[in-house]
Amino acid sequence: MSRFVNLELGGESEDHAYGEQTALVKDEAYYLGEARAAFESARFEVALRHYSKVLEYNPKNAAAWTGQVRMLIELGEFREAKLWADKALETFPREPELLAAKAVALGRSGDLQGALAFSDAAIEERGDTPYIWLARGDVLLTRKEPRANYCFDKALLLAPRDWFVAWLAARIRCFHEQFALAFKLMQSAVEWNAGHFLVWLELGRCQHALGLVGPARNSYTQAHQLNPYCSEADLALSKLSQTGLWSRLCGWRRQLFNS
Repeated sequence: MSRFVNLELGGESEDHAYGEQTALVKDEAYYLGEARAAFESARFEVALRHYSKVLEYNPKNAAAWTGQVRMLIELGEFREAKLWADKALETFPREPELLAAKAVALGRSGDLQGALAFSDAAIEERGDTPYIWLARGDVLLTRKEPRANYCFDKALLLAPRDWFVAWLAARIRCFHEQFALAFKLMQSAVEWNAGHFLVWLELGRCQHALGLVGPARNSYTQAHQLNPYCSEADLALSKLSQTGLWSRLCGWRRQLFNS
């Protein structure tokens, strides 16, 4: 069964997944807040289910439709993201962030002309949110256009000292293998919210990609300390240890043959 069908059915209950028993009123606003919180912890599957729950309460919540498309993009499911965007655009044909999200899905799927057209449409409707400009930058990077730098600067200008926007921008840079530029963004994100495990995790990934093994290990360790349940940090530390062991073995082997 495709994820598209699962979204139609509302997905699995997140209550069983987390075992939470609360007296809170679980309504549209509650699930929208939970979706945002999951997004800000990079729990994209969970956020996807929460956005689906929002739509059960209010099928005309444009933010939830857009959120689902964005989560599918983050999960690398670009075809599903495009299908879901098309379905949402039947109801919200002029929703700027929805148009922008479809532009990203098209760009990452290889439809560069269509991606630019939808990005243009998003800006023409109301190009005044950080995500619209992040999406524009993503599309332009797919097209190998240097104007992408302006788009990221514009997004950060619209959200001054916002760690989340910097993190999103860094993820886009990493997707396009621009690790040095992503690293600079994550340095800012750490400065703005050093208490969040996610900024250290992403910083470590950038450092690791750049071959900065020692600093990457420190960043992953910080992520683990801030969130001991972060399996990604544990896995990254394990991989670094294996890399370090392999490097030492190679060094010993070179010394043996050179002696």
